[in-house]
Amino acid sequence: MGSADSRIMTPDYPDALNPDLLQRIPLDADVILDVGCHKGMLGAAYRQLNPRARYLGVEANPAAARVAATRLNEVACLDVERDPLPFEVPGGYDCIIYGDVLEHMRDPWALMRAHAALLSPRGVMLICVPNAAHWSVPIRLLNGSFDYEDQGVLDRTHLRWFTLATMEKALAATGLQICDVTPRTFDRKGAEAAADALKSVLDSMGVSRESFLARSAPIQYVWRARKTPQAPIAVSSTMLKPFGAVSDVRVLYPLRALKSDPSVSVQVGELDSFPLPSERQQGICILHRPLLLGETGIQLFRHVLQRGFLVITEFDDFPDFMPQLQDESLMNFRAAHAVQTSTEVLAETLRLQNPEVGVFPNAIAELRPPANFTAPDRITLFFGAINREPDWQSFMPAINAAASVLGERLHFQVVHDQRFFDALDTPYKTFTPTSDHRAYLDILAKCEINFMPLRDTPFNRAKSDLKFIEAAAARAVALASPIVYENAIEDGVTGLIFRSEADLYEKLIRLVTAPDLGLVIGTAARQLVAESRMQAYGVGARIRWYRSLLDRREELTQALYQRVPALVP
Repeated sequence: MGSADSRIMTPDYPDALNPDLLQRIPLDADVILDVGCHKGMLGAAYRQLNPRARYLGVEANPAAARVAATRLNEVACLDVERDPLPFEVPGGYDCIIYGDVLEHMRDPWALMRAHAALLSPRGVMLICVPNAAHWSVPIRLLNGSFDYEDQGVLDRTHLRWFTLATMEKALAATGLQICDVTPRTFDRKGAEAAADALKSVLDSMGVSRESFLARSAPIQYVWRARKTPQAPIAVSSTMLKPFGAVSDVRVLYPLRALKSDPSVSVQVGELDSFPLPSERQQGICILHRPLLLGETGIQLFRHVLQRGFLVITEFDDFPDFMPQLQDESLMNFRAAHAVQTSTEVLAETLRLQNPEVGVFPNAIAELRPPANFTAPDRITLFFGAINREPDWQSFMPAINAAASVLGERLHFQVVHDQRFFDALDTPYKTFTPTSDHRAYLDILAKCEINFMPLRDTPFNRAKSDLKFIEAAAARAVALASPIVYENAIEDGVTGLIFRSEADLYEKLIRLVTAPDLGLVIGTAARQLVAESRMQAYGVGARIRWYRSLLDRREELTQALYQRVPALVP
């Protein structure tokens, strides 16, 4: 955004976020260098996804650098082409970003070559650059104008211009492996109008309309190149219709995280829409919570195997919860190469049917700014769950007793569970029907307490601590039963565990009458998530597991045939 050359006037560009850059910064990066970081908006957004990362910025505009210093770990105000970088990074940068900055450089080619040497072995160079072949340029030239502007392709501070071909040459000269390039197009109709106006010129030059549009419609390109070549893999997944959080947490968020690695492409959809594996790109097919029995199940697995996929079943519930899952003809787990789940308790059960089980705990995708504890005279308790009436029923008298004592100081936000809402004996309550996960998290973010009861049953003991980390990410105090949660919560430090109706009553009263206590506990819990429970922190382990399965594919396929002989070709 801002120029990194202090000798060039650096305009005050808008404090805007480029989502196409954000999505392509490796999510598990340890150290990132943002060259021309402007006011640090990109880094601030990334640090919500990966709080452990050390995000460093270089910016020539002193005013912008001062703002960026409030958002990033470290910011240096300097001329990046003239001055040495002041940062100590012995292991190298995992990502170096040029977000609309190379065009401002005197010698961007030399800078890219020098910085390529500073990348870590897994390092990625990420570039967004204007397209000098944009349709607006020839149209202006034909109209006799080449007026500079405050921003855009003809920004008055641009010193260099790149087309798709010349940037490819520039990256190739760094010695890095080019991974992909993504066009950014915002005015397709303008490009088409230009193509129509230039039809006779294009025809005389032998340039097709489609070729012209492909080159001229994008106003920018986003490039990724990496230090160490990696074989590309495609990870495709089916997904149940979203209900509650299961599809978001177990499919959408993990795949979005994987996609930030330039060697991994992802897709969610129907089986037959997945790109077929090839010698160049191996493919993994994930089946999300399937129910595949008998010959029907065998036929589906046979179809996926014949298409060349390595097959993984994703399942994160206790198999005993449905009678169908006890059927001897169940193919879910035996007919897959491997199974992935969320807890070690579930893994132990699933290994009875398939020994190859990967455990990937649920995690938080984004640590958004807190929005609660804004009114000390009002505390809101959140309850949002599906099929939990047997778990909360015995505690309702204690909740209503506390509500009677506390009056308007205690409000309730209930999502999905109409019977829980109806059982609350207080006027200070709000009900929201079943919502998508984003809306669910938005409601939770404005609450100070998350009520999380679980009875002691085999099904509940196999559940994950997702509700705790969701509450913790929002800085809400988890008020939880010991089942599952006492293994995740440090009682009195990162949450409160209740062991009886009287204990629940006493702790609920305390949280409402001493809101500072809740703020301290919620802050500690949020810090726990920031340090250890972000989606970003599991990306590397998941990719390594997937690659290990592909490396052992023949062995896993033979084991699969032994479990299900009917699948042998």
